[in-house]
Amino acid sequence: MNIDEIRRKKLEEIQQKYNQGFSEEEALKNQIGQIETLAKQLLDKDALIRFGNIKVAHPEKAIQVASVILQLARANRIKEKLTDLQFKEILSHFQEKKDIRILRK
Repeated sequence: MNIDEIRRKKLEEIQQKYNQGFSEEEALKNQIGQIETLAKQLLDKDALIRFGNIKVAHPEKAIQVASVILQLARANRIKEKLTDLQFKEILSHFQEKKDIRILRK
């Protein structure tokens, strides 16, 4: 083997790894999109607006909330579209509670 053949093989390996990572990322994006689409069908107009705002500000939290909504729907705990108030209640479970301590000297 000469240097050109080794370089070509190494380049092929790198391209193959890159393409594999790209396809996994695409599959993940599609799955997240499906979760969000299904969850959006379970929200009324105001709750949908709030979900959109959360998605812009905190994309990870939006995915978590959408997953919880789907789990509730699959468990038959959601009978009709969620109102904004019900959606807020679900969101309240995701808020991080910060412990504030004041130290005096």
